[in-house]
Order: sequence, then structure tokens, then C-alpha cells
Amino acid sequence: MSAPDGEVTTRPWHSQDAHVVRLEWGPTGAEALTRYAVASGAAVTAVVIDVLSFTTCVSVAADAGITVHPYRWKDASATAHAEQLGATLAVPRSQSRVAGGGDAAHEQAPISLSPKSIRESTGVTSLVLPSPNGSMISQVLADSGADVVAASLRNRDAVARWIVTQLVAAGRRPPAVVVVPAGERWPDGSLRPAVEDLWGAGAVIASLVGQLEHQAGPLLLSPEATAAMSAWRAVEGDVGAALSAAASGRELIAQGWPDDVAIAAELDTSSAVPVLRDGAYRPA
Repeated sequence: MSAPDGEVTTRPWHSQDAHVVRLEWGPTGAEALTRYAVASGAAVTAVVIDVLSFTTCVSVAADAGITVHPYRWKDASATAHAEQLGATLAVPRSQSRVAGGGDAAHEQAPISLSPKSIRESTGVTSLVLPSPNGSMISQVLADSGADVVAASLRNRDAVARWIVTQLVAAGRRPPAVVVVPAGERWPDGSLRPAVEDLWGAGAVIASLVGQLEHQAGPLLLSPEATAAMSAWRAVEGDVGAALSAAASGRELIAQGWPDDVAIAAELDTSSAVPVLRDGAYRPA
């Protein structure tokens, strides 16, 4: 879905434009659907969902009053970016083993892409959070012309309420809600659809449907969005167990980060709605 000049584009049959709430995976899908909707004149609200762990980190940071600057590269440029902003730079999770326990567990861990490390931090007000998935998608969506919000299981009800206000604020412009499960990456860099992000997307969509008076009529949800909601319904009774059994959850637990999986499963515990403004997530 790329134009000759490299710009991501899409065709009407891929756009889901017969429906208000649409869903597509990863940065390429996010950009394609958003640019199409913006070009059609729609007021676009885009929802980034990276349950393990970018958007869960963002929600924990929002609860603590920490501004999060998403950054798509994990390289030396991230250090320079953090220094320019006067912000704390999150280190790779592998460099913050204190957060995983061990003899030095009484010490404060460096902040990483670990919700626990953010929750246990002190004195941090601004954080640069590199991520090749959630951060990249956040920036792609903003560059494509959408209002961007970070959703997780922790704040899915709050985000859904905020989306309703966006739908009302659209006025005469046709509204579009682009829901983007981030997914993960295989070693070759290709997209690995991650089931926890499908569940997170479905959880937000289910809450949104519940808050709209006309419910999920045929023009509200695309088939893709409906499928995500159905996937969520299958696990909502025990989401903690589902996250622990999913591939990404098993990976984190095996690497010594079970608390991060448990934090991600804290359904509807946060009322903070992190909205991307001027390159940073702050509570709406």
C-alpha cells in the first residue's frame, strides 16, 4: 500500500470507510487508514494500543503526572533527544534488572519500558520512552493528522469516554476512530500480531459501544473492529490469566518481569487519558 514516492496509501476497499470505528495493525496500517480518513475530510481520533508494554507504561506515567515523549529509535539519538528536552531517558528493559528483583531490589531501578519501573520511580516529571512499536505508531498517527490517545486495559473505560467527547466535538465533520493494535516484531523486523493488543483494542471498543446510546449498529463498527471486540469478550472474565498465557506474557514472565504483566491486567484502574500534544503524552 505504498505510492511511488514511498508515501503509504490505501484503496477504498481497505479503508473501512463505511464505518466509524475502524481497526488496523501496526504503523503501516495505522498510517494508511488515518491518511485516507483525513483526506476524506473526517475528524480522526486514533487509539494506540500496546498492552505489553508501551501504552501500559504511558498510563502508569500519566497516573504519576509524568509527561511521556515517545521516541521511535533505540539508539544514540534518543540520548540527545532526552538531553534536549531535559527529560529522563528510559533504558532498555535488560539494563534495569533491579526492577526484576534480585539482591539489589531495595534500590531504585532505572526507568525502562517496564510499568513497574515507572510506578516505583521518584522525582521524574518528563520521560523519553523509546519503542519501535508504540512510540513509532504514535508519531506516525500524529504526522498523519489524527488526534492520538494511548489506551491500555488500565484506562480503556476512560479512553472510551474521551472518544465519545471527540465524536460529539466533530460536529458536522464525519467522525472516524482508528484503533491500532501495535503488535510486536519478529527478529527480521516484520510485524507479529500480538493477541494482547487485539484484546486491548477489543476492550476499548466494547466500552465505547456500551457508552453510545445506539450501541453497535452496522455503521458503527467495521468487521475488523467487531472481531476485536469478540476476541475481548472471550477473555474478559480472567484477563490476567489470558495475558500470562499469551506469547508476549510468557516471554516477560520467563525473563523475570511478572509484575509488568500483572500491571497490564489492571482493568479500568486508571482514569487518566494520555493524549499526544506537541510530541508528548499528557493527561487530557
